[in-house]
Amino acid sequence: MTDPAPRPSFVLASASPRRLDLLAQIGIAPDIVDPADLDETSLRGELPGPHALRMAREKAVAVAARHPGALVLAADTVVGVGRRILPKAEDEAEARRCLALLSGRRHKVHGGLAIVAPDGRALARRVETAVIFKRLSDAEIDAYIASGEWRGKAGGYAIQGCAAALVRQLSGSYTNVVGLCLHETVKMLSGAGWR
Repeated sequence: MTDPAPRPSFVLASASPRRLDLLAQIGIAPDIVDPADLDETSLRGELPGPHALRMAREKAVAVAARHPGALVLAADTVVGVGRRILPKAEDEAEARRCLALLSGRRHKVHGGLAIVAPDGRALARRVETAVIFKRLSDAEIDAYIASGEWRGKAGGYAIQGCAAALVRQLSGSYTNVVGLCLHETVKMLSGAGWR
């Protein structure tokens, strides 16, 4: 009787603590966390969905090159209003602009997922979640800004925190808005041969 082949290393190409928490929620722990650290500037005329997918693919390929024979998972989350990509808010003014734009409106959260399998096969998918914010008063925006949760978050909000109270409706994957669609992630990992 032969020994089963050793399980390849599982590498998460992300520094996001939310993605680590989401994976832990379903009992998955990466062996290695190695962020790709790429320039995430959108290309001229690039739409939110294609941008999320491109970034996830580029992250997976970059990190797979550093870990031959490993299974690499990468993701990217982009908040889009129409054709416009909202930034990852880095300062209060940027966060306020995002919240003012999202107030009372429907927007989409595009999750790009990419896997490079140990044999080099690359798989990629995009998940889309529609979110509608309530109409926000100045006081509600001030209170959310004071929470500090917006820092570094796509679209200037974190749905898993205080911003949950701002969401009137959500259609699609909640975990996608947090940062990683778990349903699609499990399907893709399984398709790549991970057990």
